[in-house]
Amino acid sequence: MSKVKVKTLMGATAVVLIFLIIIVAFLFYAFPESMASSLGLGPYEGDRILTVSCLVAVFVLLLGWITEKLFTLSGKSGLYVQWGKNKQQQLSKNASVIGFDDEQGEAVIDANTIQVHLRLRYGRFWRRKVKLLLVQGQDAEIEFATPGLKQEGWQEQDGVVLFYGGAPEQVLPDQYLSSIQAVSPTRPLDGCVLVFDLPSLPTQVERDNVLRRHQQLSSSLGWRVPVWLWLIEKSLWKEESGTSSPIGAVFQSRATPEQAVADLTDLVTPLRDAGMEVLLQSPQQSWLLRISEQLQKQLQSQLGALLQHIMAGHASLQVQGVILSAEQRFPHRQSNALGSSSVWQTFFNTASGLKAKKLGWNARQAAQVTILTLLLLWCAGAITSFIVNQTAIRHAEETARIAADKQVPLGERLKNQYVLQEDIARLQYRKTHGAPWYTRFGLNQDSQTSARLWPLYTQNHQALMKAATMDELKMQLAAYVALPPASSAREQNTQLAYNALKLYLMLASTDHVDTTWLTQNLLTIWPERSGVSKGEWQHLAPSLFQFWADNLPKHSELSLKPDMTLVNTTRKILLKQIGQQNAEAGLYQEVLKQVASNWPDLTLMDMVGDTDAQLLFSTDEIVPGVFTRQAWEEQVKAAIDEVVNKRRNEIDWVLTDKTQAVDNEVSPEALKARLTERYFVDFGNSWLNMINSIQWHQADSLSEVIAQLNVLADVRQSPLVALMNTLAWQGKTGQKTEALADNIVDSAVKLLDKKKHVKQFIEQNQAPKGPLDDVFGPILEMMDGKDGTGKNGNLSFQSWLARVTQVRLKLQQVSNASDPQAMAKMLAQTVFQGKTIDLTDTLDYSNLVAASLGQEWNSFGQSLFVQPLEQAWRQILSPAADNLNTRWQTTIVAQWNKAFAGRYPFNATGSDASLPLLAQFLRSDSGRIDQFIKSNLGGIVHKEGNRWVVDPSMSQGLTINPEFLKAINQLADIADIVFAQGDANIRFELMARPSKGVAQVQLVLDGQKLDYFNQMESWKSFIWPGESYYPGVTLNWQSVRSGMQIYANYQGNWGLIRLLEQAEVTQLDSSRYQLVWRTKGGETLRFILRSELDSGPLALLKLQQFRLPNNIFLNTSDVVGDLVDPR
Repeated sequence: MSKVKVKTLMGATAVVLIFLIIIVAFLFYAFPESMASSLGLGPYEGDRILTVSCLVAVFVLLLGWITEKLFTLSGKSGLYVQWGKNKQQQLSKNASVIGFDDEQGEAVIDANTIQVHLRLRYGRFWRRKVKLLLVQGQDAEIEFATPGLKQEGWQEQDGVVLFYGGAPEQVLPDQYLSSIQAVSPTRPLDGCVLVFDLPSLPTQVERDNVLRRHQQLSSSLGWRVPVWLWLIEKSLWKEESGTSSPIGAVFQSRATPEQAVADLTDLVTPLRDAGMEVLLQSPQQSWLLRISEQLQKQLQSQLGALLQHIMAGHASLQVQGVILSAEQRFPHRQSNALGSSSVWQTFFNTASGLKAKKLGWNARQAAQVTILTLLLLWCAGAITSFIVNQTAIRHAEETARIAADKQVPLGERLKNQYVLQEDIARLQYRKTHGAPWYTRFGLNQDSQTSARLWPLYTQNHQALMKAATMDELKMQLAAYVALPPASSAREQNTQLAYNALKLYLMLASTDHVDTTWLTQNLLTIWPERSGVSKGEWQHLAPSLFQFWADNLPKHSELSLKPDMTLVNTTRKILLKQIGQQNAEAGLYQEVLKQVASNWPDLTLMDMVGDTDAQLLFSTDEIVPGVFTRQAWEEQVKAAIDEVVNKRRNEIDWVLTDKTQAVDNEVSPEALKARLTERYFVDFGNSWLNMINSIQWHQADSLSEVIAQLNVLADVRQSPLVALMNTLAWQGKTGQKTEALADNIVDSAVKLLDKKKHVKQFIEQNQAPKGPLDDVFGPILEMMDGKDGTGKNGNLSFQSWLARVTQVRLKLQQVSNASDPQAMAKMLAQTVFQGKTIDLTDTLDYSNLVAASLGQEWNSFGQSLFVQPLEQAWRQILSPAADNLNTRWQTTIVAQWNKAFAGRYPFNATGSDASLPLLAQFLRSDSGRIDQFIKSNLGGIVHKEGNRWVVDPSMSQGLTINPEFLKAINQLADIADIVFAQGDANIRFELMARPSKGVAQVQLVLDGQKLDYFNQMESWKSFIWPGESYYPGVTLNWQSVRSGMQIYANYQGNWGLIRLLEQAEVTQLDSSRYQLVWRTKGGETLRFILRSELDSGPLALLKLQQFRLPNNIFLNTSDVVGDLVDPR
């Protein structure tokens, strides 16, 4: 028979709860910060967690046990779970009678039916009023003792419930025992009745089996139940059955077999006497006399052997008594009702003393032992605590007495103060973290002792530490303030003064106490103290100040009263000194030096990535690695923040307060702004220096130009595209993305203002989004542009690439033509005539792109955007330029030289140039020179007023001969003066002026005469050339001492110009000129010339030695390439 396993729901619940408690306790112990942040509880110390967890676990167990007991006392068994065969407990009502199932060999019982019956009969707490007994024996003996018990399974009467238990040597099934336990889970049985036939008591083997089976029963139930022996003797006469009075003996607790036999022997005499009385009244009632006789003879020895076997030894039965009776008969008994007879009446009277015992430790025994143990431990602990606390109090009193002695030297007093504060610190630690267990038990006096020692500490502290510290720190600060402003001593003592001020303010306030900093820097601030040896002071001072600082937040009476005037003065000096020591340039260089070693320099090859830039452009310049976006985001920004935080730590609560703001020059925010601005200025300059140093590789032939443009415009392999992407990405360094809310607000504002304001021609940029927008802004805007134009009207890089592709295709068409030179000349001539082609449009667009980048990116824009197209343009224009030079030479220069070479005024000869022929060359609009320029160079040069100017957008790639421009503009000036009406015609006025020694002057020009004889001056009008058939000019003069003399006489149309050539010309204003001719005698002939237009006839003097240049374009032979593909 195995022990019945019974488990309750409350037990399982308690186990689960305890397991959860363990998990929660582990979380609080292993992850205190996480639990504190998520739950707002803790962190707690390990001892506290263990104590609370144990208390909660004990509470859970106690609550479960009390709940289980309450259900048990009420007769409920619903809290129990039967392990194993649960289905067999759901038997029908017909199978609810206790007995043995013949098919399964097990006993069954309907525990709920019995509980309901007992609760209805005896009330809710029926268990205290009812005895549960198990009746075992052979079926015949059980039937004689309790008729019908086997068939009904259980019987109840007058507070006794009998369960059928079968033969005593039979093993009871587990299910049957579980059913019995279900009736009363706390105490399944109160006793066991073993029924034997008196004539045939068990043999030794049977007694041994009975003993073993009963031991197994007790082990299975967990209870040791008392045993009654019921011996039945069959009646000799029917009249004795059911009417014979039972007899028995109740044994004392823990009675031995000999005492039990003696108790039975003591019944012989009473039974004999009683039997004689009964026999005299009824001869058939001889039961008592027979029993008396048997007890005196063989029954005594048989019972002695039985009792000796089952009551002796370690595993003996707890026999409460022996009952002897005849068979019982109850003819009028109800179902499950125990019949009333004299036998049971006697048993009921003695059964009230039956008491089962729990095997092992029961709750009461455990409680008694636990309480006794706790009392003993408490008494021992109280005694120990009394001794320890009494010793501590005496020690504290002795320490206080010594510390209160003011007659000892200062060093000794500091030692005594140190001992006193150590005692107080120990008591404070115990108060915070708990006193040792052996000092508790209700006798701990740590709080009271600390309260009694504190006033003495405060008094000594005032005399020994507080006043001396204040004097020392004030002296040091005053000495620092008194130092000369620019002295090296002030610079060297700045850190020491800062630490002294920090200590001074720390001990004056309860908000900034830092004991770690104090103990580390105290001896630097105050290394020695007068009256105390250096060794003693350096040993005691850190501990004395640390205890002072630890208690300062809770005891304001320990704080110093600072001299705010001295504090403010020291703060100002320290702020200024810190600003000088940490100069911005030095801090900036320190940041760069710290970061520079971690970032390699960036070359052009690094910027273009996997593309190859060697065919197009190159540079030897680099960008320092520290000025890259990666460096800024990963290290530079953090390094600046570190410097700023260092400045912020320097300018902390020590140097500032809420009432006095820090000067912007030394504030951390201003320092961060300046360092950041300086970094990005150098950042932009480094990139500008490197990018503007890029040089475009010149191509020597059209095929090379086409190859360059092919690579340049290919988005996948263009190094320029990769470079622009790099610039755009680097240009966004430090840029802050605009918040979504800001975009929504801006959109709403624009929508509301749409009807109020006229749309601007050019949308202005909003505030810069990044520190590099001023430098990289043009690049970013050009890269952001789409479909031809970018933001704010800037040109688009994508559109430029598309235009370059068109140029490349056009050049390929020229290169693949049957006569590439002819086609190139045709294109160039089209441009010379003022018409546009794709090449010129793209060149104009490139110039606009370069201009849109701004002056800072000018070299970069010219090298990478303009030069590639200029180079292509030169390849087209160069052959056409040579051809045009040839045409100029044959059409104009050759004819000019033929007409005017060797003739005056172009050469100093006697032959004059033909004015009509000169008019054919020089006339405006209709002259040969103007006609040639308009028809052949109309796309390159144009007139602004009367001057020819070069169109820079159309002449890029070619160099106009400056002598050519000078010559045609000089001729244009002469044409406007001389040939304004088509033919030569100049109108001007002359006025003779008196001269010393000259009496008369006479000038004759083409028949027009001016005669001056020292009278009033007057203007004389002239026209050149005149209408005379004999053109020429004569100048005569007469002195006061001689007659009329000829100064000059020149024949021909150019005579006037020859005469003017000899005069000394002085310009008086914009229209008047003084003409002076000097005679051989030294007299001067003076005239004033006033012209209608410019200098009049004097303009023709510019034709002297005039030559038309042979070439319109210069250096054309140097740029001419092979237009034919070398293949």
